[in-house]
Amino acid sequence: MDSTAPFYRRHQGKGMKFTWDQAFTKVKEFNLMNEGADDAPVQVSTLSGLKRYLDWVQIKECLLRPYFENEDYPLVESRELLPSFESDAFEYADLPGFSMVALGRSLNYFSEIFQFDILHDLLGDSGIGLENACPLERTVQTQNRQAFLNRLPKYLQEDFKKDYLRKDLTAPENYPGILQYLLKMDRAHVLAKDKSGNFNLAGIYASLPSDLDTEIKRFGLKTGKFSVGDNVRYELNRLFVYQFMMELYGFPIVSERRTSSALFARRLQRMGEDFMVRVLGQSDRTITTLYSHPLSKRYPRVEKIALVQVDPDMKEARRMLGQGRYFVDKKKRVVILRVIYRQHKYNADNVRQDRALSVLRQEVIHPLSGRINDRVNIIKDASNMFLRLNDIVRGEFTGRIVYKRNEVIENTDTYEKRLKFLFAWLSKHQRRIIGYTDEFYSNVVKVLDNYLLNPDHYEVFNTLNDLYQEVWSKYSYIQQARKTQLLDNLSQRMHRGQRIGYLEMLNTVNETLHQLKFEIVNYFEELVDRVIGIVENILHDAYLVRKYINTKEDELSGYGQDIRRNYGRLVAQLDEFNSIRKSRTEQGDKLRAHAV
Repeated sequence: MDSTAPFYRRHQGKGMKFTWDQAFTKVKEFNLMNEGADDAPVQVSTLSGLKRYLDWVQIKECLLRPYFENEDYPLVESRELLPSFESDAFEYADLPGFSMVALGRSLNYFSEIFQFDILHDLLGDSGIGLENACPLERTVQTQNRQAFLNRLPKYLQEDFKKDYLRKDLTAPENYPGILQYLLKMDRAHVLAKDKSGNFNLAGIYASLPSDLDTEIKRFGLKTGKFSVGDNVRYELNRLFVYQFMMELYGFPIVSERRTSSALFARRLQRMGEDFMVRVLGQSDRTITTLYSHPLSKRYPRVEKIALVQVDPDMKEARRMLGQGRYFVDKKKRVVILRVIYRQHKYNADNVRQDRALSVLRQEVIHPLSGRINDRVNIIKDASNMFLRLNDIVRGEFTGRIVYKRNEVIENTDTYEKRLKFLFAWLSKHQRRIIGYTDEFYSNVVKVLDNYLLNPDHYEVFNTLNDLYQEVWSKYSYIQQARKTQLLDNLSQRMHRGQRIGYLEMLNTVNETLHQLKFEIVNYFEELVDRVIGIVENILHDAYLVRKYINTKEDELSGYGQDIRRNYGRLVAQLDEFNSIRKSRTEQGDKLRAHAV
């Protein structure tokens, strides 16, 4: 295979631009990364060490090389790395893709739970060249080479024979070159420990099993979203369960390669394996890693690495990254970004119950030394989110989104496109709008109200009524969910980060319920159920009932009488919400009966 750099390749030197073949040449941990060390042996005995080694190799060969060899390389937008993840708009067939599994032990071929073609490490001393190898070693090498040839496309077989006639295919130091051939295979490759306890390439053409139907139903039953034999409940909640489960492992609902990788990692975690699963999709252009960790008992750790363009408005981040020479392409503001995520157990009582994943940390990786800068915020900048919202409503946003998983929308030059962008923006950032600061939320509300309630737009919005109502429903849900989140905090006597007393808690709860009562014209059953549950918990607070409700009125202070008065008001408001829920449930039952 031709390994020459593209026509614009430049020699490294002072003042010269960075190119992919210079990547990580200053990494000291592995000799292979230094110039002139192509034949130096690489010995890695831990999964953490293997992960670092593969980071350097796979970033270089699978992200940086395609970027420099393709003038129109599709950089990953920073928002694409922010949960909840969006469906992919396109598949880039010319870009590399792979899946990989590494096990922190030696393989037991017959007992493994997946199918693959095994490769054997050479039995001789790793320091002895193949020209001095014994006949048995040459037989093993021939078998390994034939295993590759059986799975490679024909047009690559001659090049492969020339390149690896006398090289150990399993040795880690040869992995960077072999990777170019592995990228041409449809299935996963396998790394495991050899007899000496070091990692090597142990298998190719692996099929990672994924029983998607069983996993979805098991997860849905566990979370209470499904009931055995309840087809209606299954139909209503299936997509939510599917999406939540996939997001726990770092993906939206995606293609088979990434789905099987996610579910295989789920299975290995349950089995207590020491493992790493890694996958690069041709559509997401992102290296996703799922790996076991001593502090992560329930789920594997999730990381993503991609080439990302720093927003031009992030002046301080650009200055810091520029000074540290972190840019892969300074003119286009391109950096190597790693995002580490934290998983969240499903909680039906959390108003943000769709929150499966959140960003734990961001790291910009230096393209030469591999040094980490974790002091910049590339993807979670609230001011940047707000600027994007302003651009959308003004029709000035240039970019691409996937509307409802099946329609690609380019730019915001029409009212229809703006509404579709708004729907996608609200869906993407729903959890953040609910949970971010009051200042951020008030700015969002101001922009959305000025646009959606502007009389100058009424005529156009009437012609787009279904789409307008979709956006308004999503906006209404966020408004009500934020108030529900506020009620939840108040029930724990917390308000704006401060501990409050019972009287202030009851006063604020009553005010919030009074506002919410007029907003539930757009009715969301799960939010109303949650509100009722929160209020019932407040009313059953043991100390509150014992101290202020069960005490005789003439024994209460003025403060206590105010609490009792607000408590009675809260009881009345709870009755109103229960009446609203009952009325809506009866209406829904009638509609369902009529439909039948």
